Amino acid sequence: MPVVRDLRVLLRLRDFRNLLAVRLLSQAADGVYQVALATYVVFSPEKQTSPAAIASAMAVLLLPYSVIGPFAGVLLDRWRRRQVFLYGNLLRAFLACVTGVLIVAQVPDWLFYASALSVTAVNRFVLAGLAASLPRVVGPGELVTANALSPTAGTLAAVGGGGLAFLVRLLASDSNALVVLLGAGLYLCAALVSLRLAVGLLGPDHPPGRTHPSLVEGAALTVRGMAEGLRHLAERREAALALTAMTLMRFCYGALTVTLLMLCRYAWSDNESDGLALLGTAVGVSGAGFFVAAVITPWLVTRLGNLGCITVCAAGAAVLVPALGLFFAPGPMLVAAFVLGLATQGAKISTDTVVQSRVDDEFRGRVFSVYDVLFNVAFVGAAAVASLMLPTDGRSTTLIVTVALLYAATAVLVPAPVPAVSRETADGRPQPCAS
Repeated sequence: MPVVRDLRVLLRLRDFRNLLAVRLLSQAADGVYQVALATYVVFSPEKQTSPAAIASAMAVLLLPYSVIGPFAGVLLDRWRRRQVFLYGNLLRAFLACVTGVLIVAQVPDWLFYASALSVTAVNRFVLAGLAASLPRVVGPGELVTANALSPTAGTLAAVGGGGLAFLVRLLASDSNALVVLLGAGLYLCAALVSLRLAVGLLGPDHPPGRTHPSLVEGAALTVRGMAEGLRHLAERREAALALTAMTLMRFCYGALTVTLLMLCRYAWSDNESDGLALLGTAVGVSGAGFFVAAVITPWLVTRLGNLGCITVCAAGAAVLVPALGLFFAPGPMLVAAFVLGLATQGAKISTDTVVQSRVDDEFRGRVFSVYDVLFNVAFVGAAAVASLMLPTDGRSTTLIVTVALLYAATAVLVPAPVPAVSRETADGRPQPCAS
C-alpha cells in the first residue's frame, strides 16, 4: 500500500522519529492530565455537574491561554523550538505535581483551576512548536503523509493516555491526584527525549547579528508581528479558508462533546463509575476514527486535494450526525463518535498541510498559534452555546440539528473537490494544468 510505503520512508528519518517521540510522550501526558481534570470536575461524586458548569470549566481552562496564543507564536518564531520542548515539558511536569498536591489538599476550585491553567498554557507553546517544526524534518513531498502520521499519532497517544487515566481512575477510587502525577512523569520523559534533537535543527533561523529585544520592545514586536502574520494569512486564501472551515468543525465537535459528557453522566448510567466507563469507551472509539483518518486521508487528498478532503469530511458529518445522534442511545452515539473522530481528524490533517505549505516559514509559528486560538475559542463558544440548549440529561434535538446544519454550511464554504492530479499535489503545492 502507498500509505505503508510512505510511512516506512518517514520512519527511517531519525530526526522525524525523535520529533514524533516528543509529540507522543507530550500528548500522552496531555491525555492523562485532561482526563484527570475531567473526572475531577464532572465525575466526582460530590459534584452535581450541569452543562453550564462544564462550559465554565472550559472557559477557565481555555480562554485565558487562548489570549496568549498569538504571543506564543511570536516567541516561537524567536526561541529555539527544541528548547521550548525541553523546558516546556520540564515546567509542565513540575506544575502537574503542584496540581496533584492541590487535589489532595482539597483547595478551593479557583486555586485548582489556576494550577490547571498554568499547565495548559505551556501546552500552547509545545503543540504550536511541534506543528511549526514538522517541515524542518521532512521534505515537501512527504509533508501530507507526515501530517497524517504525526498529529494523528499524537492524538492517538492522547487517547491512549486518557485510556490509561480512565483505567487508573476506575481501579483506584479517589485517585485523581495519582493520575495527575502519572501525567507529570510522562511530561518529564518528553523533556528527556527532546535532548536527542540538535538545538538548532528545528529553527527558526535568524539572520547573523540579530540582537534580542528588551521586554518592552518584545511586547511591541509581538503586537506588530501578529498583525504581520494575520496580513500574511489574509494573502494566503487557501490557508485562510481551511482555517475557517476547521474552526466551524471544531465548534461542532465541542458542542457534541458537552452533549456526550452529559449523556454519560446522567442519561446512560446510574452512577459515576458507569458513566466514566461509557465516556472512556466513547473516547476509545473516537480514537479509532482518528487512526482510520490517518490511513485514508493521504489517499483522499491525492484525489480531491486538501480542500476537497475538508469538504467531504464536513459533508459526511452533516449527514451522519443527525442520522445517528437523534436516537440519543449509546450504540448509535458511539458510531457517531467514530464518524466525528474520522471527519475531524481528516479535516485537521488537510488543514495542517495547507497551512504548512502555503505559509512562509518565518510566519508559521504565528499562524499556528492563531490556529490554536481559533480551536480553543470555538470549543469554548460551543460549550457556552450547548449550556444554553442542553437539558441536564443531554438530550437536545435542537442542538443536534444545529450542529448538522453547521457541518453542511462548512461543506458549502469550501470549494468543490477537484482532481488532485490536475490542480494540486499531495503536499498542497499547485501544479500547472495540462493544456
